[in-house]
Amino acid sequence: MSARGASRSRSAVRIDKPGSTHDLVFLFDVDNTLLDNDRMQNDLFRHIQREFGKTARARYLAIFEQLRSELGYADYLGALERYRVENLHDPRLLHVANWLVDYPFADRVYPGAFRVIQRLKRWGQVAILSDGDAVFQPRKVERSGLWKAFGGHVLIFIHKEQELAAVEQFFPAKHYVMIDDKLRLLQAIKDVWQHRVTTVFPRQGHYARDQKANAKYRPADLSIRRIADLLDVNREVFPVPA
Repeated sequence: MSARGASRSRSAVRIDKPGSTHDLVFLFDVDNTLLDNDRMQNDLFRHIQREFGKTARARYLAIFEQLRSELGYADYLGALERYRVENLHDPRLLHVANWLVDYPFADRVYPGAFRVIQRLKRWGQVAILSDGDAVFQPRKVERSGLWKAFGGHVLIFIHKEQELAAVEQFFPAKHYVMIDDKLRLLQAIKDVWQHRVTTVFPRQGHYARDQKANAKYRPADLSIRRIADLLDVNREVFPVPA
């Protein structure tokens, strides 16, 4: 599932022409890689508690985590819909949906992220490779300004590590650079692409800070404290395809 059909009237996904192969393609995750999704999530939970109370917050969170375990990605609107089924006679819930889709994501983009995107554009093709649903995740990417910054080169799958063949069709390259805050995904992608990919691990967000969970996985090829640290990385760090 891609974001190709999302927000079609305002923006469209761009893919490379058949036969064009880049030397380098930089693939960026979104949540906690380019923008502070943890902060958005905490804002949402606080909003629900403020409007409906602690019990409602706890119930929504339980549904949210259950749905994430079922789907493999965070589905905020899906969790809200399930919660609404249990509370059909509370019209206030409709405002939560509006709060979500109108959230100021542009304010949550990490400092330096747009400068990093522009810098790496000089070295190769840049694209978003994210997981998520087909409604809220594209909305997040567009409202944050990231859709425009990447020139419409946006892919959103359910499990991106299982869609690398599709990524190669959309963005053929001699070498890839995958930038993601989850070591689990970086390792899975490295296992498939091996020497054809350089993995970059920005230590941002709760997944990146989970030392116990991360101890199960191999280190990334490059570990950085924050996304803006890529402004200090030289082109020579990434292999020059033969």
